[in-house]
Amino acid sequence: MTFSLPAALCLALSGLAAPAAALAQGEAPASAPAAAFSIDTPIEALMADERAKAVLIKHLPGIDQHPAYEQFKALSLKALAPFSQGLISEELLGKIDADLTAIK
Repeated sequence: MTFSLPAALCLALSGLAAPAAALAQGEAPASAPAAAFSIDTPIEALMADERAKAVLIKHLPGIDQHPAYEQFKALSLKALAPFSQGLISEELLGKIDADLTAIK
């Protein structure tokens, strides 16, 4: 199964691109020592770590191939969830968070 957010998400995210880019500029580089990961960690930081990336791909297959990935990668999963039309539910966030926080 492939992860596919609806077209509405793409439209909603188009207005977030500039603020998301501004947030990304103030973050630590991806090569910084790994801190604890969570659903509050920017998606691009999760994707930069092979262990965290595996968690995302497990729960959201194809997230890195989504057409709007460049627009939402600076957001956290928690921030992205309201724009997902229910695809990223509270239950799914809980499962992802548990897997991410287990990474040592």
